[in-house]
Parts: sequence; structure tokens; C-alpha cells
Amino acid sequence: MHGTEQASPWVQRWAHLIAPGGRVLDVACGAGRHMRWLAARGHHVTGVDRNPEALALVAACGDTVLADIENGPWPFAGQTFDAVIVTNYLWRPLWPDIIGSVAEGGVLIYETFAAGNETVGKPSRPDFLLQAGELLRVSVDLHTVAYEDGFETSPDRFVQRIAAVRQHTDNGLKRFDLRPA
Repeated sequence: MHGTEQASPWVQRWAHLIAPGGRVLDVACGAGRHMRWLAARGHHVTGVDRNPEALALVAACGDTVLADIENGPWPFAGQTFDAVIVTNYLWRPLWPDIIGSVAEGGVLIYETFAAGNETVGKPSRPDFLLQAGELLRVSVDLHTVAYEDGFETSPDRFVQRIAAVRQHTDNGLKRFDLRPA
């Protein structure tokens, strides 16, 4: 089942940007591999998914929200999180909600399949593959800390990844802190 494997190395690499004890939203969390990993590090985690069986596997780690975020309302309207995690999931109409859910000083850690993946496996539909530079364009209001776009092996796949921080705004000045928490 999706979400039972180890936490993504990308999430692990950039999780130090999350405030200690921070509130984390795991979008399309599946069985909660990132929820488990982040909860074990002291974060308050919330996962959203449409699969009740998957959510049952991770309910002990934090809050779970059963919602079809592709066909229903965004269940976190007006809420922000210290981190928003998205892996192996792409539904473009949610980008404003996902980006808007990153609090000041918070981080977006996003990783999913990119164009070219259709040559090596699934997903292969263009609707589920990021185009070159697409994550950079949708997170333009955030400060990009790291970005990757390309092919990797083991397993063979094309991916795009970003870690981006919403800057603090104080008296009209923007600032951000990239020191390890």
C-alpha cells in the first residue's frame, strides 16, 4: 500500500527546515510514511487522504482527515502549517490551496513524477507528470531552497522536487531562516 515504505530521502533531507514541534500537513498521505517519520521527530502531523483503510494505519501518529480533495472542498481552508509535504501526488487545481497552506516561515517539500516518466513506467499520463520547471513556477511566491528536475535510477523514474520557504514579513521586509532547527 502507498505510504508503507520508508520516508522519502528528499523529505528527510529538508525536514530540518521545519520548526521544532511544528505543525505538518501531509497531502495525499496514503498509509502515512511521512506522518510516522515526522511524528517520531516531535512534529504535530495531520494527514489527508481519501482512503479510509490507509488512514487507519496511521491514525495513532497524528490527526487524519478523510477527504476527496480532488472532488470536494479543501478541508484546511484558512489554516496554515509549518510544513506542507507532498510526494508522488499531482492535482494541479489544488496548488493555490497547497501553497496557501504554508505558514510564514514554513516550508513546502514537494516531490513527484515529471515528464519523461512515460518512457520508463507509470504514471505515464501527462495530467500526472510535471512539466519542466513547473514546481518552480507554482511556488514563485516562496523562496526556493533546493530544486531538482531529472532522471534517477533505482527505480528508474523522472522526478521533480522542491524545498521552498515562505518568508517572514516584518514591516514590509522579507526574511527567512535556513538554520537547522
